[in-house]
Amino acid sequence: MTTPLVANTRAELADALKAIRERGGRVGFVPTMGALHEGHASLMRVAGEQDVDAVVVSIFVNPTQFAPGEDLDRYPRTFDADLELCGANGVDIVFAPSVDEVYPSFRRSSRDVSEASERVETLVTVDPGPLATVLEGVTRPTHFRGVLTVVAKLFGLVQPDVAVFGQKDYQQLTLIRRMVSDLCMGIDIVGAETIREEDGLALSSRNRYLSDEQRLLALALSRALNAGVAASPQGADAVVNAARAELGHVELDYLELASPDLGPVPVSGEARLLVAAKVGTTRLIDNIGLELSAGDHNTAGSI
Repeated sequence: MTTPLVANTRAELADALKAIRERGGRVGFVPTMGALHEGHASLMRVAGEQDVDAVVVSIFVNPTQFAPGEDLDRYPRTFDADLELCGANGVDIVFAPSVDEVYPSFRRSSRDVSEASERVETLVTVDPGPLATVLEGVTRPTHFRGVLTVVAKLFGLVQPDVAVFGQKDYQQLTLIRRMVSDLCMGIDIVGAETIREEDGLALSSRNRYLSDEQRLLALALSRALNAGVAASPQGADAVVNAARAELGHVELDYLELASPDLGPVPVSGEARLLVAAKVGTTRLIDNIGLELSAGDHNTAGSI
């Protein structure tokens, strides 16, 4: 295991990447908010497999993707453990900037003295478009504007050839792919498979908020997805009904079946089943790909 070089400023990051760029090297990139776990480690390994000469991981809790009342203040910050995980998974450079470094021209809209609570407003942002108004966007209407804005900033600073994102945040992955395509960024976006616990629970930094009892309840999400996959030969309605039957003991936000690009449900072929629910005070998301047969396709695939 090696210790990655840590860059805290734009200048330090540029210096760390200079020699790689001068020799024509390729850079792989994994953006994170820290509190790293095996799911993140898998993204680092995937990045290292992409014919790159260096892997960069950013650790930055981005305030612009949190709305007032969300968990920005209590989002876990575990930098020493994160750095160790990066070193164990082949990361060469860790970019860990301050808010001021990422948003050098901003105004703080909160008078709260806690740095974590300060709201950051930027004058120029990335408009995520209509796809950001569905699914996660219904309950978190400002979330994806903040996500795409910070990802665009990080892309500009790191200038990666390849960037790796997890499929667990599937709507985010879809929007980032669209941004890179529509804005001609020239970056290869790789979607890595969701890493799960042995019992099926998708790994998430927020899982640490769950009590033992809540964690058992949270397994309903992965059970619902698997039930939907099992019902896919019977068509879209059967998928949604089978999944919904597993979600009676959680506070369901949405359960939706869509095309792989999150468009209308196809009659047959590839589709994506997505779910979000609260367990206690912790909001969890998950999704899975499946193959639809025509079956009975009479109603919209969502609740």
